[in-house]
Amino acid sequence: MNPTQNRRALITGANRGIGFAIAQGLIAKGYEVIITSRSLAKAQQSAQKLQSKVIPIELDVSDERSINQALETLRLQIDRLDVLINNAGVYPDEGVNILTISRELLDLTINANTFGPIRMVQAFLPLLEKSPDARVINLSSGYGAIEDLSADVPSYCLSKLALNGATIMLAQALQAKNIVINAVCPGWVRTDMGGASAPRSPEQGADTAIWLATEAPRNISGKFLRDRKIISF
Repeated sequence: MNPTQNRRALITGANRGIGFAIAQGLIAKGYEVIITSRSLAKAQQSAQKLQSKVIPIELDVSDERSINQALETLRLQIDRLDVLINNAGVYPDEGVNILTISRELLDLTINANTFGPIRMVQAFLPLLEKSPDARVINLSSGYGAIEDLSADVPSYCLSKLALNGATIMLAQALQAKNIVINAVCPGWVRTDMGGASAPRSPEQGADTAIWLATEAPRNISGKFLRDRKIISF
């Protein structure tokens, strides 16, 4: 029997970019994929492009009611979740630096990029606990590494630094539940966020997340990875 048969993955912000490429890669490996977007119409459009084994869901990870509604909707359709990929995020640091950024912009970014993934793990934990091989992947960034912090990308850097810290803490808390979790730096990828001049394709950016979701050894947890290799936080 195909070991990936009937395995199910939820990817936030999967209607485009890296999230969409992750969905394509997992579908190719036989996974059923739940793709989420803040717009149900956009999730449905992306599901049509992906064609088979896809459930489209409206979900805004920065909104508590949206997370709860998505969970209730999915509970009617699924009995467990094998993989949670926290891909959705924002990059709003145009024209600001650490000396000029507002509290409101800091709040917005950290709410989406850090608190969103934490709340997704908390909300979907009962479904993840029903999987014999549950895995969580947080899409982080090299901008979240201590040595690559930039004063000119303040809220994004801080949000990914905090997401990396949350990954370490969640790994500690999830170990007793036999759930592994890691953070991924996809590199600089040609997406709406990364821009047209980025050197990597969405497929290249998605590779490590797909590997962690499917094939990576389960003794890797609480780590930060790029190109399937552990790197420094």
